[in-house]
Amino acid sequence: MIKRGKMASRNLAQMQNDALEIFRTGVEAVEPSAAVKRYCRREGNRLLVHQDAYDLTEFKRIYVIGAGKAGAPMAKAVEEILEGRITEGVINVKYGHLAKVSHVKIIEAGHPVPDEAGLEGTRAILDLASRAEKGDLVLCLISGGGSALLPLPAAGLSLQDKQDTTRVLLACGATIHEINSVRKHISGVKGGNLARAAYPATLISLILSDVVGDDLDVIASGPTVPDSSSFQDCLNIFDKYGIREKVPESVLNHIRKGIKGKVPETPKPADPVFTRTQSVIVGSNLACVEAAGEKARKLGYHTLVLSTMIEGETREVAYVHAAIAKEVLKSGYPLSPPACVLSGGETTVTIKGRGLGGRNQEFVLAAAMCLNGQEGIVMLSAGTDGTDGPTDAAGAVADGRTIQRAEELGLNPADFLSNNDAYHFFEKLGGLVKTGPTNTNVMDLRIMLVA
Repeated sequence: MIKRGKMASRNLAQMQNDALEIFRTGVEAVEPSAAVKRYCRREGNRLLVHQDAYDLTEFKRIYVIGAGKAGAPMAKAVEEILEGRITEGVINVKYGHLAKVSHVKIIEAGHPVPDEAGLEGTRAILDLASRAEKGDLVLCLISGGGSALLPLPAAGLSLQDKQDTTRVLLACGATIHEINSVRKHISGVKGGNLARAAYPATLISLILSDVVGDDLDVIASGPTVPDSSSFQDCLNIFDKYGIREKVPESVLNHIRKGIKGKVPETPKPADPVFTRTQSVIVGSNLACVEAAGEKARKLGYHTLVLSTMIEGETREVAYVHAAIAKEVLKSGYPLSPPACVLSGGETTVTIKGRGLGGRNQEFVLAAAMCLNGQEGIVMLSAGTDGTDGPTDAAGAVADGRTIQRAEELGLNPADFLSNNDAYHFFEKLGGLVKTGPTNTNVMDLRIMLVA
């Protein structure tokens, strides 16, 4: 028998409250305005960005562009730093993700599937970048959702082509890295093409990362950095998931032309357009998870971070997490109760049903089924942006009694899981986690509490 700490008597309701408090602390740690100001500040006429300094008197104009769910609060922070020195700005954000700004135009647009508002906003962003000259400074603010919010199609393609391709990729279970590789090669702005438009102006990108590993060329499909993927990679992705026949023919033809050299590749590292650029990650999933871990310790839990780079099929990841929670309860490995095990990253769901939900809600439902009957375990998984899939919930929370309560209500958890309908399952049980838009996005945070 393992020796338990002083929190062993803490009940499930208290543990669920702890999990929610830990989640909120993690999200607050990557609040966009604060994140920007940690890496960007002004001292007189000097703009300090991470380890570099810029003399503002050397620039004729200062433009602000960008896209992402956190774009508005990031723009607000930049306005406060520059104090009225911004000439003009345009930022695309997801509907409802707003903040009060004075010098930057905020355009609300569709996410995760792009729409006409996003298309018009991207044209305005590209136009502003193209007007920048050698003596100008362009600040580009990028955050989660930026890829869908910069939907300008490559020549010969339509917005509908991009929408249909995005839907196919999301439905087949492709990773965010794979989705963005395709997005870059059917776009007129991604994959370094925005940097190409801004050249020869000085370009500084402040980035809130929403991808595993914080790869700059993957975040928002890398509009201001060199692209490491190729047209051939795109075709390989289609073949991997067997979706050649589902992708629009115009997109498939565009990819084939690129492989043959009939369509220009995205700019690579040696391209001169990157000689006057700087890119800084101001917030990430790791920062979120570390802050969550510190909060858990203050609440009295022994804390372990599994990884912030977890990917894969949601249900499979859930089964592994549930097994770890049961091991903690049974043997005290890899740490003894009261325990908080944290993980981050972003999983995927292969959609086979017609229900409503997202990867976090499905994760918790699958985990709850594995934990059925286990005492003293609480599982929470939620998106840091406050949105999980096409729902108004950030995620869900459950415990070892969740499945029993569902069955007492006449609900069959397996049916809900097979129909990808975790939202309606947790809606009936009161297990949805709803935060509203957080105006940030650094992927997901999963919290397992064992006491």
